[in-house]
Amino acid sequence: MSLRIEHITKKFDAATVLSDIDLEIRDGEFISILGPSGCGKTTLLRIIAGFLTPTSGEIKFNDRLYASNNYSVPVEKRNLGMVFQSFALWPHMTVKEHLAFPLQSQKVQQSKDVENRIIDKILAVTGLEKLANSLPGELSGGQQQRVALARAMINKPKLLLMDEPLSALDADLKLSMRQEIQNIHKITGATILYVTHDQSEALAMSNRIVVMKDGTVEQFGTPEEIYGKPQTLFVAAFVGRHNMISGKWDGKQFICKNGTAFPAVPPAECFIEKGICPLRPEELEVNRDNIGICVEIVSKQYNGREFLYTAVDADKKTYHFYAIVTMLFSAGQKIHLTKKSV
Repeated sequence: MSLRIEHITKKFDAATVLSDIDLEIRDGEFISILGPSGCGKTTLLRIIAGFLTPTSGEIKFNDRLYASNNYSVPVEKRNLGMVFQSFALWPHMTVKEHLAFPLQSQKVQQSKDVENRIIDKILAVTGLEKLANSLPGELSGGQQQRVALARAMINKPKLLLMDEPLSALDADLKLSMRQEIQNIHKITGATILYVTHDQSEALAMSNRIVVMKDGTVEQFGTPEEIYGKPQTLFVAAFVGRHNMISGKWDGKQFICKNGTAFPAVPPAECFIEKGICPLRPEELEVNRDNIGICVEIVSKQYNGREFLYTAVDADKKTYHFYAIVTMLFSAGQKIHLTKKSV
């Protein structure tokens, strides 16, 4: 079973929001759709959900046509659940009533005993048993998010769509809710499409990641491929904050503009053509012998065991690198950066 997104294009008047999106999602995968605001990720999710019609292309689920330019399966018949950024909870309904509503909306009604057993099971899975009779206003942000998740899961959808569900939560809650969502994915086995602009969420939770920019797919691959082997300059800059070192490639050696050379695995062809070596902050180190790229420290951020430094070279090009807390540098100080030896 799979979800096929075949050459989907979406236009609003003269503006092209999505351009020839072509993806295949395998059954049971956790897929993150990652990109900056305005890249088209939510529009793609809304087409899959049935809230929008594509200008061209088709959506198929298990070889059944869900959507095309002139055909659309109604949202309620797509066997999917959806979790919104805003939670979309009704203030007058208890947690249990929120979970009962999708069951009571089905064509085939369950008996009250069966309905209660289904609700009790989903309450247990999401840790909401003691809050069954609470109203949304009596719940924390994390508890409200769990209610939204439970409601989306209650009918056992084969496809679960999530549109930036953690963006309204604070940092600590985000970390715990990531684990909740991963646990739900393991328990239900549903295929999950998860829209986010947060690369750390996508890298931590996904089987594969779709990186989007300006309505197109820049790269589709595992977190390890996206982070460690970017295929475009945008992916390198957006995911992992790669430093774009300028120079030229000579086989498996990269020669910087100032003549400093270091061994490196040649990246994607676009980097070789443009004379760029993408290096993540953790791949750079300070050279005490003043060999490498001369940069001036601009700022630093304390991260516990290390500092994340920002520096600029003579051309005002920005570099990011990590250094242990015992290796302190001050704003305005000049140092040299080189690639860490393997």
